[in-house]
Amino acid sequence: MIRAPILEVPQWVLQTLNNLYDIDRKLIMHGDPGNIRRNIDRIKDTFESEKLFYEDPMGQPFSETRTDLEASITGSGTEDLVVVEVIKPIVRLGERSYSRVVQKGIVIVRSKANEGT
Repeated sequence: MIRAPILEVPQWVLQTLNNLYDIDRKLIMHGDPGNIRRNIDRIKDTFESEKLFYEDPMGQPFSETRTDLEASITGSGTEDLVVVEVIKPIVRLGERSYSRVVQKGIVIVRSKANEGT
């Protein structure tokens, strides 16, 4: 079996994308009174022109077969898991239609049955 080479992305790039994701999430939660969204979108477009982008897995279903996430399970159930918190987003290299993971997302998942607790 031939394995694809591991793609190296400088740590500073991953840190910048992780911080950009954090700012993006805070804008969604707290609003955008200073109209910062436009600047965030421009920075994201710049990274995308270099074929780098992040994916927010919040609310997505989780199973043990997912290779793009590292998860911690919270609550008592392990059936019908869903992402309830994102610590780090999934960072990908390539086109949106076809890309490779260069940073796994780090998430917390919970059973849908326990979602309200």
